[in-house]
Amino acid sequence: MNRTYGGGMRGPGGGANLLALRSHNTALVLDLLRTAGPEGISRLELAERTGLTPQAVSKITARLREEGLAAEAGRRASTGGKPRTVLRLVPEAGHAVGVHLDRDELRAVLADLDGTVVARRHAPLDLGAGAEAVLTRVASVVEELEAELPAGGSLLGAGVALPGPLDHRRGVLHRVTGFPEWDGFPLRDALSARLGGVPVVVDKDTNAVALGLAVAGEGGSFAYLHLGTGLGAGLVIGGSVHRGPRTGAGEFGHQVVQLDGPPCGCGDRGCVEALCLAAVARGETAEAARVLGTGAANLVGLLDIDRVLVGGRTVEGAPEVFVSGVRGVLEARARRTGEECGVVRLVSGEERVAEGAAQLVLAPVFGQDG
Repeated sequence: MNRTYGGGMRGPGGGANLLALRSHNTALVLDLLRTAGPEGISRLELAERTGLTPQAVSKITARLREEGLAAEAGRRASTGGKPRTVLRLVPEAGHAVGVHLDRDELRAVLADLDGTVVARRHAPLDLGAGAEAVLTRVASVVEELEAELPAGGSLLGAGVALPGPLDHRRGVLHRVTGFPEWDGFPLRDALSARLGGVPVVVDKDTNAVALGLAVAGEGGSFAYLHLGTGLGAGLVIGGSVHRGPRTGAGEFGHQVVQLDGPPCGCGDRGCVEALCLAAVARGETAEAARVLGTGAANLVGLLDIDRVLVGGRTVEGAPEVFVSGVRGVLEARARRTGEECGVVRLVSGEERVAEGAAQLVLAPVFGQDG
């Protein structure tokens, strides 16, 4: 197994220690190589688009080629002189594992530098079984996926996404709704130690999806509302994931919309999450969508965001009902306020959270918010 992390280590396949290559200039070059795709980009174009000197670009690309991250993609005719050498990213040079820990299941993917999923796992999980049991299961899955690395490929790290609240910077869980026993557990460090030092990043499931969407080109400011076994929001403001100074932003499901309403797992009453899930349990999907739309309207009014995206397994069980229900509430608000309503769109895919979790590791390599 070829792991590349910490202290400038290189594995036998020559893979680069990408976590040590996060200088601003290198990230700019890597991002342009990735954007260029298989057709590649010349050093002159890299210099023009980054604002770096040709000498700086040559030094960076030489190091990237030496480390196996970049390779020649042929030659391109120039306006004068000899043809220019074109370079491309080598996606298979580095990989990340993305893990989605839900309350009752685990999904995991192995993704290359382009974010392309090359292997996946899915298994039942009891998040309430205790830290030891959950850590053992997660470590086993990460190691299974690591064993599927292609020849010369390197494991850069593992991203883990799960319900919040949590401390993203320290990788420490708070009182996960419904599972208070996780409060204060250092998931990042405990899992990294279990994996023999593999770098681990921990974030909320909603932030992982929001990051994945932003990396894929979802621009501007938007909210991703995830309704599955719980309800939360991932917020992207001005192109960056908004976590707040204590990384606690996005606890959307626990805004109270009905004073003295039904109890919620968070300990409060009348939360959007409790009302939504209760309506779903009664088979009243349209009512659940209306409640979700009410919370979304509050969010649009508070943050003036461009779009509301909805997803999660509960939403995907009745996507048309949820999209039209949320849109209806936002349109009614727009008629009252005279403001344009946020565009409502479905985000589908069972592995969206796991893929976003992989981007928690990959995105910073290319200078994007992880």
